[in-house]
Amino acid sequence: MAEETWVPKTELGKKVASGQIKSMSEALRSKLPLREYQIVDYLMPDIKDEVIYIERAQRMTDSGRRMNYSITSIVGNEDGFVGLGRGKAKEAAPAIRKSINDAKLHLIEIKRGCGSWECGCGRAHTLPFVVEGKSGSVSVTLKPAPQGVGRAVGDVAKTILKMAGIEDSWGFAKGHTKTTVNYASATFLALMETVKVKINPAINLSTPIYVGSVANAGSH
Repeated sequence: MAEETWVPKTELGKKVASGQIKSMSEALRSKLPLREYQIVDYLMPDIKDEVIYIERAQRMTDSGRRMNYSITSIVGNEDGFVGLGRGKAKEAAPAIRKSINDAKLHLIEIKRGCGSWECGCGRAHTLPFVVEGKSGSVSVTLKPAPQGVGRAVGDVAKTILKMAGIEDSWGFAKGHTKTTVNYASATFLALMETVKVKINPAINLSTPIYVGSVANAGSH
């Protein structure tokens, strides 16, 4: 089946389609709500996605047992942009597509840098500072790490950090980390803390902090 041509319905979508907004950074910083996943497809055609959790649930109906799928997926460009989403459907394929599209609607532009006192290289390989996130019973703490450490976190967090473009990080989690959805959400919320912190451009930082894609030279 051929893909339908995207006809933007929102103000942001129309500005993207008309060329007024030319990048994902501009779109997110416009403060206009991101309600069309096609905006991400249009501005970031090479964005990657990965399913990180599949939950199957059976329910009884008058016609017998019915299977429902709940999927959690991550999207990112491995260079400063990452999103987490969920989707539900009676079949796996539609649930996966819904979760990926939902992740695109929750895309964030994170900050990176070299926040490790053991390194100080100035590259955007790790976190600029310690961040924490909590979802349900799970809390996740991510810390800057020097080059070469890698992603010293659990497998789910490792996938999310890779999608976000974090090469090195210390991290630990508390609570029921086997609850994959909460673990993923807590990790994503920790990364979101980098978005919330405002950097004063007048301050002379000892090491630069990069916003979004390094390829776009977004340092502050």
